[in-house]
Amino acid sequence: MGKRGEPLEVRNAHFPSMVQIEAYGNGGFRFADMSHRGSLMCIPSGVYGWEPKSFEEITDEALEHVLAEADNIEVLLIGAGDELKPFAESRKAPFREKGIMVDSMSTGAAVRTYNVLLNEDRAVAAVFIAVENT
Repeated sequence: MGKRGEPLEVRNAHFPSMVQIEAYGNGGFRFADMSHRGSLMCIPSGVYGWEPKSFEEITDEALEHVLAEADNIEVLLIGAGDELKPFAESRKAPFREKGIMVDSMSTGAAVRTYNVLLNEDRAVAAVFIAVENT
């Protein structure tokens, strides 16, 4: 419950800028002194809660927001969960057409790579499947 017994308002998770991921694991992420339970999408317009809970749930529809901001992205990192899972070459075509390189790796490796590229002011975007253990 919220203040004075009012129902707690749940909003779509969104942080309006690109920030470093401070920690991951236990089914979520920490960034900007906040925590988020579930998967994340980090694109130039900010950090968003993201629906997919497994690599297999990463559909073309789930990646539409990345393509919508393609003018400001050179690299898309896919954090596939606990282990490396390849992103099908055939699914990379729409990203290549917009000049975006796609690289899939475990969520931990993707978080570390994302933080480095963001620190270097590279035009990076990432989607991360939440993992339980780190």
